[in-house]
Amino acid sequence: MSQYNDHHGPEGLRVRGTIVVVPGRGETRATYDRLGARLAADAYRVRILDAPPLDAEDPAASLTAYAGRLADAVEGTASENGVVRPLVLVGADSGAAALAALLGGTPDPAAAPRPDGLVLAGLPGPSTEAGTAVGTWSEELDLRTSCPAHRGTLTQDPQVRRGSLADPVPDGILAAAYDGEVPVPTLLLVGDVDPLADHEALARLAKSLPRARLSVVRDARHDVLNDLQHRSVAAETVGFLEALREGLRPSVAVRSSAW
Repeated sequence: MSQYNDHHGPEGLRVRGTIVVVPGRGETRATYDRLGARLAADAYRVRILDAPPLDAEDPAASLTAYAGRLADAVEGTASENGVVRPLVLVGADSGAAALAALLGGTPDPAAAPRPDGLVLAGLPGPSTEAGTAVGTWSEELDLRTSCPAHRGTLTQDPQVRRGSLADPVPDGILAAAYDGEVPVPTLLLVGDVDPLADHEALARLAKSLPRARLSVVRDARHDVLNDLQHRSVAAETVGFLEALREGLRPSVAVRSSAW
């Protein structure tokens, strides 16, 4: 059985870059197939991994182990000319925390692949995340998303681990995610009604990084990549990918607008 879910661009088009997606708590690779297919349609090579197992007793060791798996996954996308760049890592929830902690220098940034950009979606807040009351599956879905299709995907997937949002992300990993110095351009995505988000902490993080953009999605909940606004969020992500290809110079600049 494959260790990854892969999505390839339309046949005959040159690959524009490589995207590796890291899910969060309770999620599976299938959770991100809709996103993967949409990004691949724009001629990006997309690979989706399993969520990182984060050990609260030894978070550094779990990060190091996942860094090796991440590096192997990236290398496995290589063609005869190598991995197609830009290489962008996309993390959601605990996957976002793990990527930020890894690239921020904890425990050993050399163990992780060196991406050209990073997308952190639904990064749990250091103050609001611990002790989240999940309740019933319906209540957990309400924390995650209002998108009927995504709610159905989560409900019908027997591998989705229900109640997982009650599992705290290890404090050491969250601290490293918020205090580290991520050296690459970073897109932060958060829903404005995400119950697990700390918007003030995210704003401080965005200001502390050398090249960061914080995008807040109106009426979106925790699963910001898969909520009702997933088309707009995918467009924001593609805009970031395309800007990376141009040295962070967006191809389109709004000069005048009535909306």
